[in-house]
Formats: sequence, structure tokens, C-alpha cells
Amino acid sequence: MSIFTSVRFVPARFASCAQAPFFLLTLALLFPGVSDARPQEVKSSLTRETSLEAAKRMKNRERLMSKVRQRIATVPLTPEQKRNEAEQKRLDRVKNREMLAMHERWQPGRFGGSDALWMPTPEELGQEKLSPKAAASLRVVIQRLKNQLGKPYVWGGQSPGEGFDCSGLVFYAWNHVLSRKLPRTANAMYQDKHLKSVRQEKLRRGDLVFFDISERPGADHVGVYLGDGQFIEAPRTGLNIRISQLSDDFWQNHYLGARRILTDDAVL
Repeated sequence: MSIFTSVRFVPARFASCAQAPFFLLTLALLFPGVSDARPQEVKSSLTRETSLEAAKRMKNRERLMSKVRQRIATVPLTPEQKRNEAEQKRLDRVKNREMLAMHERWQPGRFGGSDALWMPTPEELGQEKLSPKAAASLRVVIQRLKNQLGKPYVWGGQSPGEGFDCSGLVFYAWNHVLSRKLPRTANAMYQDKHLKSVRQEKLRRGDLVFFDISERPGADHVGVYLGDGQFIEAPRTGLNIRISQLSDDFWQNHYLGARRILTDDAVL
């Protein structure tokens, strides 16, 4: 038999198809970076373009914000805006003063010329003019009093932690801003010769109002006038510190008189 008759004939196209997978596998093993080189290049190119676009947007945003800031800086405030800004600064100073006044080492008159910037309201001035320093002290006193609203009456009490009796509340609120301390009891305050006697129709904020409730000689109850016919008081056992109406029949029937701590240009 001839040798040519023993060799199986395989068409060329079938041979190449059968060997193709083996050929591709060999290339992949010899050159591992060839198959994915193109996708990585495309990915890197997209990342660079995205970064460039983000940088352009950031630059444009900064340029626009710079123009806005320049425009705001150059536009003058209207008169109303100036008044609102001045009022806000005044309120901030009030808040700061009240916070400072809560500190046990604070004493009035240690703020230098800044007191002149803290202008009192017409309600604080009343019918007579107060100096800025006296008005500042009055504001502190009124705030200290209002901070005690709702706290219990305690006989002999004179601190926020334990509560207050009537004279203890006045003692706590006022002595913090006075160079000369008030007496401790209601009758001693009423008899104090350093305090100015005031008629009821001339009352103004901060004045002490006295009552004779037990109908024995002298004052046995005291409160602080707040304006608009109201005064703040620590009433009696079982009740809390409150604001009362001076015009009520009970208070008018027991009204004894009033004393002024603030003078027109100073604090005692």
C-alpha cells in the first residue's frame, strides 16, 4: 500500500480552525498585556478628561463667586439695613452684659467708655434721664429678677438654688451692682435713709415698692417695680415668684410707699 494512501487527508481550513484556540492561548500566555491594553488606554483617557472638566467647573465657580463678593462689598447699606445692624449690635452687647453680670466677680463701672455705646431704651429711662452706667445696671437687675420667675418662696432664702423670700429676692438682684449694699429685711430697706422716697404716680423701673400686709408698724413685704403698673415679688409660702399688678385692690389697700435706688446719674 502506498504511504500516501495511509495518511488521513484533512482539509486546510479544518486544520487551521482546530489549531486556532491553541494559538490564541499561546499568545495570551506569552503577551499578557496585549489583550487589555486598549481598554486601559481608553479608561485613562476618560479619567483625564473628567478631571479636566471638573477643574474647569471649579475655576468658573470661583470666578463667579469672586464677582459676587466684590459686588456685595461695593453695594452700600440702606438706612434700614444700617439701623438693623446697629440694633443687632446693641442686642448683642445687652446679652454679653447680662452674661457678665451673672459672674460673681463682676462689678458695675468696669467697662470704660463702652458704657456710652449701650444706650438704654425709653422705657428704661422713664420720665427722668439715667446715665448709661445706671441704665446698664438697671437692665442687669431686671434680668436677674425675671430669671427667678417660677421659683418657690422660701422664708430666709436669698439664692436661686434655695429660693427667695421677698427681701431676699431684692437683696440678690440689687446688691450685685451696688457699691453700698442694701439691708436684708423689707422694713430695713424701707427705713434706709440713703434711698429716695418716691410717690406712686412717679414710679419707674427698678423702684422698690413696700407693703404692710400684717398691719403692724413698718413694711413686711417688698417688690421691684417693672413698669406698666407691674412689680415682681416673692409672695408667701406655697407660692412662686411672680409678676403682680400694683393696681389690684389688695395691693392698693396694703401699699406703704416706694424707694428709689437709682439716682439720675449714678447707682448707690
